[in-house]
Amino acid sequence: MTALLRYLSTAVLACGSLLSAAGQSSAPAPVDLRQLIPPMPPIVPESSANPEASAVLSPVRQLLDFPASKVKFSLADLMDLLRDRRHEGWVLGAYPDPKTGRPLIGAGFSLDLPEREHPQPDPLNPHQFVEPSSAQLWQAAGLNPDRLRQILDRYDENLAVWKKRRFRRRIPALPPEITDQEATSLLRVSAIQAIENARAYCRNFDDLTGPQQMALSQLVYQMGINLEQFGHFLDLINNDGGPGTAIASNGEHWKTVQYSLIRSQWARLYRARAVSVIAMLDPRYEDEPTVAEHRVAAILHPPVRHRHRRHRAVLRTASWHRHSVRPHRRSSRSRARGTAGRRV
Repeated sequence: MTALLRYLSTAVLACGSLLSAAGQSSAPAPVDLRQLIPPMPPIVPESSANPEASAVLSPVRQLLDFPASKVKFSLADLMDLLRDRRHEGWVLGAYPDPKTGRPLIGAGFSLDLPEREHPQPDPLNPHQFVEPSSAQLWQAAGLNPDRLRQILDRYDENLAVWKKRRFRRRIPALPPEITDQEATSLLRVSAIQAIENARAYCRNFDDLTGPQQMALSQLVYQMGINLEQFGHFLDLINNDGGPGTAIASNGEHWKTVQYSLIRSQWARLYRARAVSVIAMLDPRYEDEPTVAEHRVAAILHPPVRHRHRRHRAVLRTASWHRHSVRPHRRSSRSRARGTAGRRV
């Protein structure tokens, strides 16, 4: 708008100069007005003219414009898996993350994440990571930002009173702070973000099968930027095996990929979720989903819990004390036996 006003002002001044010159001359020569008016500058959108505003809008716009045909699986199916209580759960009130204590809602939607820079380390992958803030995703889902501030203030008050452990015990009784439809909108935009970042993690994402794409998207949704700690796993999924290799159908390759996750601490701590995700990496999952899950479950054992370790230690200590004291307390029968022996 500023450039257009500047252009019109220059044009008016040029025309005024031309009319003034014409009044001083008795026989003015014909003049082409277009030669006196400077060329009009290109009209630049405000979002492009303001780099900061463009940077804020572009990641969210990328998520809102996501086409369902961009992936080989159903976005609704992915949302159903993430909504399942065996996975992230479905809570309509703000509750604390079991590890960090930060506020979550719905299917594990983070309420207070800032916008983050996440550079692409793979020069062979043209896709960039999308890391908008929680507030941007909240607005992209169509929710009022004032409600987000109110929910966060109420969460901080509850956390100060209950602390994290007691707060988590109250999750089933928390009053709803968003509707089921609003939680679904948050889940949808978060799932799309996970898909876009899964494509940024895996340069061969478009060549994978539908279940493989869904599995990788679930991993990104559950771990976020922490997936970068799985360096060996990421190296394997980006190894195309050379020219002419069909990576999605290479069974031996994907067995190696699966084992890299099976050996992780994440798989042992979240066994039910891990079995479902790791099984989807099997190229034959679409034909035999149950067999693929049983195959992973047979290998992935739950973590060993030493709940009775303290009890056993107490028993061992008590037993040691009894045995250590017993030699000093000889019964009368033992003493008699000992005396009879000496007599013989």
